[in-house]
Amino acid sequence: MVFIPQRVIFEPDSLRYPLGDKLLAYFKDRGVETGFTSSHNRVTSIPGKTPGEGYFEGKRTLVVGVRRTMRFETCRPSAHFQLPLATSCPGKCEYCYLLTNLGRKPYIRIYVNTEEILSAAKDYLEKRKPAVTVFEGAATSDPIPTEPYTGILRKAIEFFGEQGRGRFRFVTKFTDVDTLLEAPHHGHTRFRFSINTGEIIRQFEHATPPLEERLAAAKRVASAGYPLGFLVAPIIVSEGWRESYRELFKTAAAELDGKVTGLTFEFITHRFTKRAKSTILEVFPNTRLDLEEEDRTFKFGQFGYGKYVYPKELFAEVKAYFEDMVGEFFPDAKAEYFV
Repeated sequence: MVFIPQRVIFEPDSLRYPLGDKLLAYFKDRGVETGFTSSHNRVTSIPGKTPGEGYFEGKRTLVVGVRRTMRFETCRPSAHFQLPLATSCPGKCEYCYLLTNLGRKPYIRIYVNTEEILSAAKDYLEKRKPAVTVFEGAATSDPIPTEPYTGILRKAIEFFGEQGRGRFRFVTKFTDVDTLLEAPHHGHTRFRFSINTGEIIRQFEHATPPLEERLAAAKRVASAGYPLGFLVAPIIVSEGWRESYRELFKTAAAELDGKVTGLTFEFITHRFTKRAKSTILEVFPNTRLDLEEEDRTFKFGQFGYGKYVYPKELFAEVKAYFEDMVGEFFPDAKAEYFV
């Protein structure tokens, strides 16, 4: 599912890089509307008067810019640091935490100075030697939808393939992975797929591929020798959740034929902030997400703000159930964390 935006806005400095020039020609050849902005942080030409209009128009917009700061944020629990290759994604998932992080018009943004970003990553690697340093490439984005015409992700994979003490990982809901299958990754990149029950994908993960296509892409990735992982997120507890998630594990095991070694799982239960709830209801007024605060426990997170999570007893029950599912269907897999 290649993302072809309705409009592409360029930061002038992006044209100083070969990829910026390439993308300008690419989109002009395809008749896509192009324009310019003084900064990728000050994009004012996206239409949309209401929160809903602004959100959906933002999701149709690509901004091509230059990453200026080379300070990388930490990224617990999945990695040591974020690797900032892109921001946002064309998926329209109702629960996404980026709804509250990227403004009213969450346009997709890519950075064309990839070599400079990777050079900064190497500095981080050098400072932490001899320890292995892990970078997360999807902390604020899904990098796959723009990859077929940017090649940014492949450059990162090839870079980390050459680093003895560096590792790379990213997660995606998208399936256009073929340009990455022959990349010389040398086992240093863990390619993860976000999966969930078919019903949750249909209800809440709009404009993303269905489960079957994600699992088929995961099988191709595993066949290319990448370390493979699955992120099950968000885990939503509703009527019949045990049966639905058991079916998810059963389907995944059947697709992969039980032949994947070194498989990892990550689990994140559904949570929301008061601000997120407000924004979700503005953009998706008919959402069926469970946003009832009285059914949750209020908890402060690692970034200092509070969120509504499942009560302790329910959380423990869900965690035990998923551990059982991993043991039954993927006995050799490792569950990295459950939050």
